[in-house]
Amino acid sequence: MPLTRLAFVVPGQGTHLGCEGGAAAARSIVKTADEQALIRAAQTGDRAAFEELVHRYDRDVLRLALNLLHRTEDARDVYQEAFLKVYKNIHRFRFECSFYTWVYRIVTNVCLDHLRRRISRPEDQAPEPSPDETAPTNFFERVAEDRLIGDPERSFMGKEIGWRIHGALQTLTPRERMVFEMKHYQGLKLRAIGELLGTTEETVKNSLFRATRKLRTRLEGLL
Repeated sequence: MPLTRLAFVVPGQGTHLGCEGGAAAARSIVKTADEQALIRAAQTGDRAAFEELVHRYDRDVLRLALNLLHRTEDARDVYQEAFLKVYKNIHRFRFECSFYTWVYRIVTNVCLDHLRRRISRPEDQAPEPSPDETAPTNFFERVAEDRLIGDPERSFMGKEIGWRIHGALQTLTPRERMVFEMKHYQGLKLRAIGELLGTTEETVKNSLFRATRKLRTRLEGLL
């Protein structure tokens, strides 16, 4: 059964708090049961059920890939590759975690593979930002921009700061960079990052510590 298409997709109130809480819980149970039914149907080869699952998560998957890779083309490639892996392996899903966590774990692993390929093939490195690109894309760039706002005499240094930050980020391993981005760019908790990467919170904490130490060393005196 071919995977034909992956499309991009760019209640009454209760009378009191207890009723609202009960209604929300009921809706959550119904939604979970509905999703489980879709998953089981997709596991038997129901293409329409699988496409409905894609529709539910496609925007989040694309957003995650773009946030981690910062390249639209790579994010689209990850989107396609990740959902192809989901399609091929959905029969392995055993409902031991949420489908959301399972899908995101696949996406982050595909992103890690892309970051590793960037390092092993320098010709595939992302092009440097043009002089007109001034929007901050990560934690350290936002800090640097805050330092420059309201100080015209130092604004000319912005481009040099941007180059140094870009160079510092390249010193991180793919996993270190991903953990750093997920923590500071997406605001995820360490436990959530561990679940998405299929590792422990302690391992994530160690990766974040190494990443932060490397960046502080490279950017000493800048931030």
